[in-house]
Amino acid sequence: MDSRSTSAISGISRLRRSRTALAAGAATLAASLLAAGATAGSANAAAPSASSASSASRADASAVSLSPSVRAELLREAGATAVSTAKSLGLGAKEKLVVKDVIKDADGTTHTRYERTYAGLPVLGGDLIAHESASGASQGVDKATDADIEVADTSAAVAPSGAQRSALSAAQAAGDKETGAKAAPRKVIWAATGKPTLAYETVVSGVQKDGTPSKLHVITDADTGKKLYEFQAVENGTGTGQHNGKVTVGSVRSGSQWMLKDAPRGGHQTYNLKHAWEDTKKGSAFYDADNVWGNGKPTIAQTAAVDVHYGAAMTWDYYKYVLGRNGIKGNGKAAYSRVHYGDAYENAFWDDDCFCMTYGDGAGNKKPLTALDVAGHEMSHGLTSATANLEYSGESGGLNEATSDIFGTAVEFYAKNAKDPGDYLIGEKIDINGDGTPLRYMDKPSKDGLSYDYWKSGVGNDDPHFTSGIANHFFYLLAEGSGRKVIGGVTYNSPTKDGRTVKGIGRAKAEKIWYKALSSYMTSTTNYAKARTATLKAAKALYGASSAEYKAVDNAWGGVNVK
Repeated sequence: MDSRSTSAISGISRLRRSRTALAAGAATLAASLLAAGATAGSANAAAPSASSASSASRADASAVSLSPSVRAELLREAGATAVSTAKSLGLGAKEKLVVKDVIKDADGTTHTRYERTYAGLPVLGGDLIAHESASGASQGVDKATDADIEVADTSAAVAPSGAQRSALSAAQAAGDKETGAKAAPRKVIWAATGKPTLAYETVVSGVQKDGTPSKLHVITDADTGKKLYEFQAVENGTGTGQHNGKVTVGSVRSGSQWMLKDAPRGGHQTYNLKHAWEDTKKGSAFYDADNVWGNGKPTIAQTAAVDVHYGAAMTWDYYKYVLGRNGIKGNGKAAYSRVHYGDAYENAFWDDDCFCMTYGDGAGNKKPLTALDVAGHEMSHGLTSATANLEYSGESGGLNEATSDIFGTAVEFYAKNAKDPGDYLIGEKIDINGDGTPLRYMDKPSKDGLSYDYWKSGVGNDDPHFTSGIANHFFYLLAEGSGRKVIGGVTYNSPTKDGRTVKGIGRAKAEKIWYKALSSYMTSTTNYAKARTATLKAAKALYGASSAEYKAVDNAWGGVNVK
């Protein structure tokens, strides 16, 4: 766990929330379900099943897959030199660096991500990435803030109880139920939104209106008691699955039975919450006598488990074979999944606290939110947390959600599943609107009636699920270009803000650019302007500053009014 946050939970949808009215049938899902035959067995982790093959890039700038031992050694080395690194970066005498992650490129360049402390206190918004060549020469640094980290003193005028009361009031104002302080306020330096300030961070737990767990982080000035910031860390994410049909799933022998556990993929396991609302429960393991799981219908608990287990496997394989990453944290260890959360719960979410993904069963407990792109979306919230840790508020919140949509889409294309072929539609299989329409559209996000096609001033004040449209639109333009086209039988028609024509570079290159930007250049406070800079850096590293890919990144951002 990094020093900034005690939790980060993110979901696939923000329900019953809109700038314009949501469709009247949003709570009643349509009845189109997929069902198919069943087989079982252990999934093969030795070879990719992907369509996103490596493109002609400058391989020296591509990240390499690190074994757990190599990654551990790089982290150890970075920790051993953290003091000298802090001095070389000109940090103050009271500041220290804490190693969080390291990415290594094929040419030996390393990108080491650090959290920062000041006088022993966590600095929220103080994270940075130091870049170093194979020879040890500095290649610059990307910081979440350029402000000098310094406060007059670290003695608070306000008692922790005052900060706690302020946080509880904020949770009540947000409409949370059964709120209570999860832990005592911790003293921090708040540096994410301007001048560094001595503050308290309080995490208040409860339940949101739709039943999603709530973990509201409230930042309070430690000298005045004034609320400085708040963000919601919980946001609304062989067998036969309901959405994916007949697939191979990882299982292991357990006595005379089989257990749903994918040993080759970090030991990922899927559990059954049996409709409990308690988000701290792990649930029960799934067992089966003949290793044939699910029946394609929501009438048995195994069906949703098959979809989720398969989705996690495809996401793991995509990370490994396309991104060169060994699991969410790069350490070869899997998260786990939980299905059948709550009663008719219409959402799914990622939780850093349990390092797990959780899925509801939808309207009438018959429409589980377990589709392939949803599974990829939720697992990719974990990837974002392990890398840039984009703050789930403001423009960085939109980028956080978009990253999950981008990689959820990438996983769907990668899997080549005939029951759920790749497309640029988000959640098209779960029918969350009840009329057969997708949850979100990447070619023209505003088609959902909620999302933004283009950046404008103040956009960060809206919900991240809607502001994500800007980055989703950018990614689609970068991959496929503007205008009308048919891809995989789906018709798209992507506009640009100023009518410019954007020529796509292909999805594979676009994915690599976004991942490199996320893992090597973005920080917790990255906004849309800084995301443009980060992706241009990534395109330059991968393809060169004079390349068509670099120019396409610049042009695609212009198309969504980020300049």
